[in-house]
Amino acid sequence: MRQKREDIRNIAIIAHVDHGKTTLVDELLKQSGVFRENQEVAERVMDSNDIERERGITILSKNTAVMYKGTKINIIDTPGHADFGGEVERVLKMVNGVVLVVDAFEGSMPQTKFVLRKALELKLPVIVCINKIDRPEARPDEVVDEVLELFLELDADDAQLDCPFVFASAKAGIASLDAETPGTSMEPLFDTILSAIPAPEGDPEAGTQVLISTIDYNEYVGRIGVGKVDNGSIRVNQEVVICNHHEPGKQTKVKVSKLYEFDGLNKVEVAEAGIGSIVAISGIADIHIGDTLCAPDHVEPIPFQKISEPTIAMEFMVNDSPLAGLEGKYVTSRHLRDRLFRELNTDVSLRVEETDSPDRFKVSGRGELHLSVLIENMRREGFEFAVSKAEVLYRTDEGGKKLEPMELAYIDVPNEFSGAVIEKLGQRKGELRNMGSLSGGTYTRLEFSIPARGLIGYRGEFLTDTKGNGILNTVFDGYAPYKGDIQYRKQGSLIAFEAGESITYGLFNAQERGILFIGPGEKVYSGMVVGQTGRAEDIEINVCKKKQLTNTRSSSADEALRLTPPKILSLEQALDFIDTDELLEVTPGKLRIRKKILDATMRKRAANNKK
Repeated sequence: MRQKREDIRNIAIIAHVDHGKTTLVDELLKQSGVFRENQEVAERVMDSNDIERERGITILSKNTAVMYKGTKINIIDTPGHADFGGEVERVLKMVNGVVLVVDAFEGSMPQTKFVLRKALELKLPVIVCINKIDRPEARPDEVVDEVLELFLELDADDAQLDCPFVFASAKAGIASLDAETPGTSMEPLFDTILSAIPAPEGDPEAGTQVLISTIDYNEYVGRIGVGKVDNGSIRVNQEVVICNHHEPGKQTKVKVSKLYEFDGLNKVEVAEAGIGSIVAISGIADIHIGDTLCAPDHVEPIPFQKISEPTIAMEFMVNDSPLAGLEGKYVTSRHLRDRLFRELNTDVSLRVEETDSPDRFKVSGRGELHLSVLIENMRREGFEFAVSKAEVLYRTDEGGKKLEPMELAYIDVPNEFSGAVIEKLGQRKGELRNMGSLSGGTYTRLEFSIPARGLIGYRGEFLTDTKGNGILNTVFDGYAPYKGDIQYRKQGSLIAFEAGESITYGLFNAQERGILFIGPGEKVYSGMVVGQTGRAEDIEINVCKKKQLTNTRSSSADEALRLTPPKILSLEQALDFIDTDELLEVTPGKLRIRKKILDATMRKRAANNKK
């Protein structure tokens, strides 16, 4: 018989990037007494990964739990960036309701729509939390209307439309049920969670059923499966069967060696867990996302939704440049292969395919940021490899027509820059769908439908065109017929002519030809890209050229050569910059751009054959 477990609530906090999810979780943890009075607590305590802390974004969803009025609230903090949407999709299977956080100024954004659609499809009740109400330009009443319009657009039913609204400032740690009267603590939000989110339901007498929604990895205990107990109970040393909804024939008998529940930021070992509990299970080597752990006498997998497919791909390959192997700890194809396939353990949105060459792998993901975070993690671990330019994944329909992934781009820019943005996106096959004014008429919001490949390499240009004042948000918008060719880059590359070390004299002569990416004293090789020209074609230059010494003195001979500081590219800028005939060489200490064919004669021959 199905029963409700009233002492537990399971919620996910979902929102668009930068609307304050992780800060909100911080406050819920602090005000529920998880930390000691004198304990020092880092900001955004849930963002534990180095890259998350540096960039101020959440990449991996994380579990925590707090106690409030005798009820345990399991909270899952999810990413807000579209590239990590796969993380959000699957954790929603673990919860009984969601808190949708919306910025009181920015309002409903593309990712708000994406995550809300997923929650409504699963028929989850929603609490809307209008956050940052203490912002000077906050407009909570208009944002409430925007959110309700979004509910209607997504065909929400009457019960979902009747959702509670909470007005909060996560930074100040206050919440209230009325926009006009600020609260004094987070209690109104806690109370709303208890009243509006249903308690988990299940049959405690039935056979065990636990659906694994997240995989954690620890080098001491190996893989850790995190999921919710749907029916029955699970205990240490119990024999269970792993089965999967998508592979009905595959079943494996295993034993649960350790069982944990979440308490604050820690995992606490328990002997047994009942319905509605979110548990972490270790000791099962072959556990995957989407697997169900069942009692051996009642094997019934729980359906798990299919994760959205990747839209862009890159080639990862062994570094074969003249400077290969000098900095990296892991440089062989075996190291590269093992690391990429290990990433599949925890990242469900990623695909890794072997190619006809053993030194090359095709890696597909949800966007440039998704793949660049993987590249950054690998270089920090000591890997050395090369990657090609990101390319979109095409499909064909029944009639044999070529389809390509489309994105909806929402752009907020000061009025004076809107013309430049519209022109640039028009050249990249973008179609302007909507245009409106924001912030009392000083900003313009543009809505574009644009091919995903049109956005590759655009973000850097966008920041330059808007002098850093523009905000660009995108969300995947399905496949549409191919829109025609796009010319990505209008500038050519400055290519090093010979191997050696860059010299001030050579660089001084080279800087007249364009923008340099390197300073003096750097190792270069023939075929390496050392800068960008203002022209469309590539130019070969000698940056290792020394000044010829003579015994004649002239009045200007000893004047110091002044070099313009080089433009040092970040990983994202370098991935944006490279062209289809170039590679990015990634090592723990350096990022170098190079031509695929290093030899100048062979390069010219290949270009002529193409024509």
